[in-house]
Amino acid sequence: MYDIIIIGAGPAGISAGLYAKRAGANVLILYYGESNLDKAEKIDNYYGFVNGIDGKTLYQNGIEQAKNLGIEVKNEEVLHIEKVEDFTVKTTKEEYNAKSVIISTGNKKLRPNIKGVIQFEGKGISYCAICDGFFYRNKNVVVIGDGEFAVNEANDLKNIVNNVKILTNGKDINLSTDFEIITTKIKQIHGEERVQAIEFEDGSTIDVDGVFIALGEAGGSDFAKKIGVMLDKDNIIVDENMQTNVEGLYSCGNVTGGMLQVCKAIYEGAKAGLAAAKYCK
Repeated sequence: MYDIIIIGAGPAGISAGLYAKRAGANVLILYYGESNLDKAEKIDNYYGFVNGIDGKTLYQNGIEQAKNLGIEVKNEEVLHIEKVEDFTVKTTKEEYNAKSVIISTGNKKLRPNIKGVIQFEGKGISYCAICDGFFYRNKNVVVIGDGEFAVNEANDLKNIVNNVKILTNGKDINLSTDFEIITTKIKQIHGEERVQAIEFEDGSTIDVDGVFIALGEAGGSDFAKKIGVMLDKDNIIVDENMQTNVEGLYSCGNVTGGMLQVCKAIYEGAKAGLAAAKYCK
C-alpha cells in the first residue's frame, strides 16, 4: 500500500512526487509512452537555463531526480483506476493500492486521421467505453486501436453490446485477446445522421452502430471519466488544492487545462503533492 500513486512523469508528476516525498509520503510514480517534452527541441523560457535546454533532457533529468530522492518510478502502462475505500491502479503488469492518486498524464486524447471521425463525434463515435457503452446495449460496435488500451475498452463493452471487434487501422497487434481483430486499413466511416458502416481500403465494409476510439495509451481524461471525475471538455476540474470532486484524487499539469507551460505544471504539481500528502496524514 502506497500513500500516493502519481500517474505521469512529466514536470507536473515529478514535481508532485518530489514535494510529496519530502513531506513524508510513500510515493510511486507510473509513466508510459512519449512525453510532450520529448518533442521540444529547445526550451528558452524556463528559469535558470541561460542557454535553454532541450525537452528530452529536462524530462529525463526529472525522472532521475525523483529516483535519487528515493521515489519508486516504474515504466508501466496504466489501464484503470478504481476507488472503494482506497484506490486501486491497474497496469499491464500489476495492481497497486494507494490512499491517494494524482493524475498528471497531460492530455493524450488522440483522434485518428480517418474520414468521418469528426463528422460523427457524438453521433456514434465515442472516446469512453464505460461512459457511453450503455447506449449501445445489444448493438454491434468496434474499437479502433492497437494496444492494451484498446483491449481494455473492448473488455468494458463485451458484456453490454452484442458484438465488439478491434480495428487496428493497418497496424499489427501483438496482444493476447479473444476479440476478433481486423488489421485492414480504414478508408472512411459512413452514415447519415449516425454511424452506420466502416469502409476499408480493400473495398470491404462492415455495418456498425458505434465506434470507440482508443489510440495509444489512456490519458488523464480517460481515467477521469471512468472514475466519475468532473470535466470541462477534456480538462479535469480541480479546486484550489488541485483536488477533483473525488476525495483523495488530485490532478495537475496540462490535463487541467490553462497555460500549457512547464512552469505552470511544476507549480500545480507542487500543490497537488503537498495536498495529497496532507490528505494521507
